[in-house]
Amino acid sequence: MQTNLAAKIQQGSHAETVEAILRKCVHCGFCNATCPTYQLLGDELDGPRGRIYQMKQYFEGEPANGEMLKHLDRCLTCRACETTCPSGVTYSHLLEIGREAIERELPRPAWDRLRRKAIVRFINSGWLFALSIRLGQLLAPLLPAGIRQSVPSKQTAITRSAGSHQRKMLMLAGCVQPTLAPNTNGRAINLLDKLGIEVIELPQTLCCGAAALHTSEPDYGLRQVKALIDAWWPHIAAGAEAVVVSASGCGVSVRDYGRLLADDPGYADKAKKVSQLYRDLVEVVEAEVDRLPAVSNPKRRVAVHTPCTLQHGLGLNNRVEGVLAKAGYEICRVEEAHLCCGSAGTYSMLQPELSAKLRENKQKALTVDAPELIATANIGCQLQLAQGARLPVVHWIELL
Repeated sequence: MQTNLAAKIQQGSHAETVEAILRKCVHCGFCNATCPTYQLLGDELDGPRGRIYQMKQYFEGEPANGEMLKHLDRCLTCRACETTCPSGVTYSHLLEIGREAIERELPRPAWDRLRRKAIVRFINSGWLFALSIRLGQLLAPLLPAGIRQSVPSKQTAITRSAGSHQRKMLMLAGCVQPTLAPNTNGRAINLLDKLGIEVIELPQTLCCGAAALHTSEPDYGLRQVKALIDAWWPHIAAGAEAVVVSASGCGVSVRDYGRLLADDPGYADKAKKVSQLYRDLVEVVEAEVDRLPAVSNPKRRVAVHTPCTLQHGLGLNNRVEGVLAKAGYEICRVEEAHLCCGSAGTYSMLQPELSAKLRENKQKALTVDAPELIATANIGCQLQLAQGARLPVVHWIELL
């Protein structure tokens, strides 16, 4: 694709990246075939090719307008287009740059800015978020059905192992998972303890920064990234061999720290090191799969939902299936496994209608082969799929 960047872009820090990404795109349209929003809406502007064209117009001097932002906002950032693209276009990076630049030139209405800020602050609030969830669970029988099904069931916290081992790994607790599904990391910690790995999970519920970075607050998100690096660094300096993340949505963010802070002289080297140490939980368990304890009486049939962040963002497709099959589970067929479930971080709150339709489609696709339960690898997807589901939806680590 030929480009002629406007002066305002040429003088910015992202000019070289923007031009390189745009020049890779050949406008073939393969990306539209795997884009969830294009499949739902059938609008060229709601597919990756159309969004790239809109951003190209802006980068070449067309004024920012609300129509551009509307179609960019509808993107889930699922990255299915990147998996499909034969030219290797890093669409998600272009979207990140384009949306931030357009928002600077054309600020959102005050109500929308307030809504986005409130969502991020609520998710990251810790005690307030936990209190709200507990109240929701307590009052669930009194709530309207539509709201009640969005309130997650309360988990009874399990006892966590506290063994000491020579091998040590850091584990991200996250901002919402400790409240919504505390036993995900609990099960992971107990399993890794049996495999001779000591897990260090910091007591603070520090956010990886993903929610803010994807919800119009990049500066706040980067401050969160730096705070998390600062908290981890003494343990990394002491020899922690990996940074393990059990939620693939957070994992994509952590793996990207090196790029996000590449130009920050105080954090570039540390961020690069964190990205190098990053491991998704399935990579850690997979490496020890021959030493896994036997699973007693596993439920036979499992449909595995591989989150977009795991298959498209991290390139770890079919890895959870392999681990569960080794443990004795029968892996069920899933239709259109490449399409997003509609969770996508804060997307389900900002685009509820599209999100609900994608969830309905994904629930059908996951149950075509009569599974007994559904396993996933990301807390957001787990909550999304559980809404109105007739089957249990769990994090895959609970099955081991």
